[in-house]
Amino acid sequence: MDPQSKESSVDKDYVYIDDDESLNRFINEIEGSGYTRCAIDTEADSLHCYEEKLCLIQFAVKDRFAIIDPLSIGDLSSLIDFINRTEVWLHGADFDMRMLKRTYGSVPEVVYDTQTASRLLGVKKFGLVNLVENHFGVVLPKTSQKADWGKRPLSEKMLEYAVNDVRYLLKMADTLTSRLKELERWDWFLESCESAKELASVIKEKNEDLAWRISGWGKLDQEGMAFLRALWFWRDGEAARRDRPAFKIIGNQDLLRFSQDLQKGIEVKLPSRFPSQPVKRFKKAIESVRELMPADFPERSKRVKGKRNPAAEKKFDKLKILRDRVSERLDIDSTLIASRATLERVAASPQEAGEILLNWQKNLLLEVIDVIQ
Repeated sequence: MDPQSKESSVDKDYVYIDDDESLNRFINEIEGSGYTRCAIDTEADSLHCYEEKLCLIQFAVKDRFAIIDPLSIGDLSSLIDFINRTEVWLHGADFDMRMLKRTYGSVPEVVYDTQTASRLLGVKKFGLVNLVENHFGVVLPKTSQKADWGKRPLSEKMLEYAVNDVRYLLKMADTLTSRLKELERWDWFLESCESAKELASVIKEKNEDLAWRISGWGKLDQEGMAFLRALWFWRDGEAARRDRPAFKIIGNQDLLRFSQDLQKGIEVKLPSRFPSQPVKRFKKAIESVRELMPADFPERSKRVKGKRNPAAEKKFDKLKILRDRVSERLDIDSTLIASRATLERVAASPQEAGEILLNWQKNLLLEVIDVIQ
């Protein structure tokens, strides 16, 4: 038996679960104990594979910890059903919710984020490592942050790193909950978490007309943009063939440099590390652009500059002054109350403030919103 397998653990306080039977038994045990909340975290392989996939789920309920292997378990419905019936705490929940939505088609019904809670309390360093050190005096190692979570078996060091991501969350949640309620910010927290959950539930499809427009594309002429587009999709195809992240095929700056040279009529070639077939496809991508008519080159999107609206600018200034004043009084980041872009939207359409802002944000800015409407 694999030493990290099943639920046996001699000197660890967590179990490693990698088959359906062990998972179902574990879920039955914790359901029988009456737990009403849990903590979870996830690990993916975005740094090592073409399509990011969920590789690990870390799970905690009060004093029990588990590392669950979704790559080895055929049916995780018992786990998904459990977390959908409980209060789920995460840290930096956006990524985890997107991974759960993409993999299992849903996000937990009730999601609370220790990062959001900490920010609403005015914490400036709200990374998990910072919070654990501040709350418990424990310094978590960062050694496995960029590990390949898709490989098996996982090392003991990786497993310990993984379980530490949930080890302290529920105890931290108790402290954060008490403090939020003490400062009468619990409702702010609930509304912020619900809004984040709704946003994470929407899976955005890749826009193929925008995907290739990497940083720096705007400096190219239209033919250069056509070369960049062709080379971007060449790289994307090579990444898919090799099941590697695109940046590990060749970097964005190389694609830009190739495109700049090609628009000047300068020949380009790949580094010698590339085999013959990718090189052939690279050359074919370049030739495909040379066969295009100028009318088929990508269009440069024109920025439509609206006319200055002095009235809206004055409203924005009033909103910003109040936001900054409230932010200083509450000792929280001003962008939590409203980002610059959000203030601009409210200033342009104050009658829509209720749709643009969360209720607690609107209430903090209400005195100015009422005046500028």
